[in-house]
Amino acid sequence: MGGMDGFGPMQIEKDEPVFHHEWEKRMYGLALTAAREGRNVDEFRHAIERIPAPVYLASSYYERWLNAIMTLLVEKGRVTREELIAAGADPVAPAQPANTFAGKPSTMRRGRARFRERDRVIARNINPAGHTRLPRYIRGKRGVIARDWGIYTFADSNAHHAGERAQHVYSVEFAARELWGADAPHRDTLRIDLWEDYLQPDAIVAKATRKKSPGRTHRRGKKR
Repeated sequence: MGGMDGFGPMQIEKDEPVFHHEWEKRMYGLALTAAREGRNVDEFRHAIERIPAPVYLASSYYERWLNAIMTLLVEKGRVTREELIAAGADPVAPAQPANTFAGKPSTMRRGRARFRERDRVIARNINPAGHTRLPRYIRGKRGVIARDWGIYTFADSNAHHAGERAQHVYSVEFAARELWGADAPHRDTLRIDLWEDYLQPDAIVAKATRKKSPGRTHRRGKKR
């Protein structure tokens, strides 16, 4: 949901089964088969994101998977929407076409990390048109690098077949009050895994640190 609220409390089902219906098992198998063939889980996630909001909110978890698979099959020319309808399916037209990645070419070096542990950073306040793994509720928020997980394919570009743009992924720690205000418990924190392209140095902290750093001192020697 990208951090949106107002949808009421989550209903926790006691002893919830892995699958509620027999068809969900088959859906799971179909999705894994398609994933092995396409090898692009980011593209699949973007297809889910493009489900029209009213349909998305009214659908169960695996109904969203089904809609996403049908969207990708139609877009890749494997089957037509008319053929799906004739077979008894109910394919939903995506809310938007498959976007192309519009990000700038990466300027970072694949093997060199821009940030280190305990560096203070800000999650970039961006609203990309395509797929992203940057949650809305942390955009523009300040955090601290907790760990460097290493180099991984960049989901935003990979979802649109625009190259891997492999880069460092960091575990970034945010204070609960930074994210949700003064009413949040002051000791609570949240760690989120974020790609390097999502982050920028906290310039305010860096500037304050430079001011505190002692400058050069000049001592005059005694006259003889």
